[in-house]
Amino acid sequence: MNTSRIALCLLAASIASTVGAADLPKRKSGLWEIRTQMSGMPAGMPGQGPIQMCIDQNSDNMTQDSSAPGEKPDCPVMQVKPGIGKMTIHSVCRHNGTTATTDAEITGDFNRSYRSDMITRFSPPQDGMKEMKMVQEARWLGPCQPGQKAGDIIMPGMGKYNMQEMMKDPQMRELMKRQQQAR
Repeated sequence: MNTSRIALCLLAASIASTVGAADLPKRKSGLWEIRTQMSGMPAGMPGQGPIQMCIDQNSDNMTQDSSAPGEKPDCPVMQVKPGIGKMTIHSVCRHNGTTATTDAEITGDFNRSYRSDMITRFSPPQDGMKEMKMVQEARWLGPCQPGQKAGDIIMPGMGKYNMQEMMKDPQMRELMKRQQQAR
């Protein structure tokens, strides 16, 4: 299996699982451009440069709920505080002996553009990582382009992949399961 596909799927799953249990508003269906800046991630992970993502309500839900196959996150603390043009999230989740405490602030709206500032602290460190900071800026570009379908992600230098199809792939599911067990 192509290593860039594996890295993309693992990255999407790890990011989504940190705030996936939160009852986030759904983004407007169509083509979104997402710029992500991360610190604390292992070298060689994707996330450099903007990606484009074609979503509909079903694929957006899948991305938000993409924890490891067959496993539900143990999140005894999940606080979501909506406000006017702003939402804050505080979560504490445990998995395989590591506790991830995440604090996020999302500003904007899910129809045109939004910004997410998130920090996750791992105790004990996960894969040597004590803390991960992530900033995402997203903007709606319009309807998905001809030939695109919901779940399609286009990453610079990596081509186009469909997250829905990747998450259903038995090889990918097994890989994600082994990745989670190794932690």
